[in-house]
Amino acid sequence: MNLVICKDKLTCGAEAAKFGAEKIRQAIAAQGECRIILATGASQFEMLSALLNEEGIDWSKVTMFHLDEYVGLPVTHPASFRKYLTERFVEKLPVKMKEVNLVEGDAADLKASISALGKKIAEKPIDVCFIGIGENGHIAFNDPPADFDTEEPYLIVNLDDVCRNQQLGEGWFPNFEAVPKQAVSMSVRQIMKSRCIVNTVPDARKAHAIKITFEEELSPMHPASVIRLHPDCRTFCDIPAAAELSSFTKDICTLK
Repeated sequence: MNLVICKDKLTCGAEAAKFGAEKIRQAIAAQGECRIILATGASQFEMLSALLNEEGIDWSKVTMFHLDEYVGLPVTHPASFRKYLTERFVEKLPVKMKEVNLVEGDAADLKASISALGKKIAEKPIDVCFIGIGENGHIAFNDPPADFDTEEPYLIVNLDDVCRNQQLGEGWFPNFEAVPKQAVSMSVRQIMKSRCIVNTVPDARKAHAIKITFEEELSPMHPASVIRLHPDCRTFCDIPAAAELSSFTKDICTLK
């Protein structure tokens, strides 16, 4: 099982970043460039910080896409994922990335913007996709029941109440009513097309999500369960996030 249980959140982020960084180096060495996807949210803080400190990555040869963005939210809003990635990662790199592709959830013509971004991501394979899992088991903003069939790279999706409450609980919005009801999300199939998936899922509030991902039925009702089908996906969680796993599952996991 490609599940690594780490002693704490900091180790979880560091191990995920170490694994992903090596995949980035390998891609650059093999083909002269690397295309990656980055996730956002509180679960990615430690991983992104550790990834910034990984040595031997020529970021000028890296093209980045990101997973999702709220519909209608300006980049100046504290909850904007474009703002999150720009301030927490892109602007902290030692050199500029080859290309940065962000989802413009407030684009004047949202469908045209999504279509253009979808064409760009489809130009070449994604080498490394960094994701997390939501409290409701979603990947990106593909809430249950997720669409496992569409080939569209990006979708406009409705957010369920569990997802919206998670965003509120993480402190991004002042109240539930302020949390947007829709988002632009990378599709499940687009995520699964990535050559490697690095999944970072720390914290006790993700314990049920980890359980349904690895121990429950593979189903659109458990969106993240689909990663069990990926040939090169590694999940990193901490001890609190692994709390609901059976003893059998824990026994066959890697411990860090």
